[in-house]
Amino acid sequence: MKIKVLKNPDELGKAAAKFSAEIINNAIKKDGKARIILSTGASQFDTIKHLVEEDIDWSKVEMFHLDEYYNLPETHPASFRKYLKERFVNIVHPGKVFFVDGEGDVENKIFELSKEVTKEPIHLGLIGIGENAHIAFNDPPADFNTTKPYIVVNLDDNCKKQQVGEGWFPTINDVPKQAISMSVHQIMQCNVILSCVPYKVKANAIKITLENDVTNMIPATKLKEHKNVYIYADEDSASALDKEVLAKYL
Repeated sequence: MKIKVLKNPDELGKAAAKFSAEIINNAIKKDGKARIILSTGASQFDTIKHLVEEDIDWSKVEMFHLDEYYNLPETHPASFRKYLKERFVNIVHPGKVFFVDGEGDVENKIFELSKEVTKEPIHLGLIGIGENAHIAFNDPPADFNTTKPYIVVNLDDNCKKQQVGEGWFPTINDVPKQAISMSVHQIMQCNVILSCVPYKVKANAIKITLENDVTNMIPATKLKEHKNVYIYADEDSASALDKEVLAKYL
């Protein structure tokens, strides 16, 4: 695991987009296409904003969606399908798009999505870290044992509070109790994982991730077992880190 500390969220987004473009373009050159996973939420705003401006043949990119609320319509302001369509898909028009859809026949949709995501390697996963150190919607205690690519999970109160704090829902009672999430196991199958984690509210999440051993009570610690993980923080989100700990990951 390596960490890079940028000055602010915009500089983080620029650096992350450039790094992502290199991975994507190298994959297209080598394999004829790139398969990527995108996460959502406020922490990904700047990365996606700059990523769509990169020089990439998007027709050769297959995009997979990380997670989505259970039984939330796409028209809802918090819908991650809506988020990705408005900020990414409708701008660059990837060759293939695979959304997580929490409405209707969810069991069959999870089956089909799982089949697609495991067909071939994923070159790059843009995987955020939540305020409670979740990855995707794998809240603590995260299931590190399941090998299912996508699972239905229960959202804990800290996760719900983050969604309210970011403005997606008016109150904690309005946040869905469940979501469909890529599993920790499937996230770990990505060839490269880039985790963009800006803002002061993420400072404790980065601190506990880097300063603790691997435990499902701090789901993001699992990333330490991956051979190609990069955390991009800004000065605010890295502010709580012990300097000696930070130095080990630079």
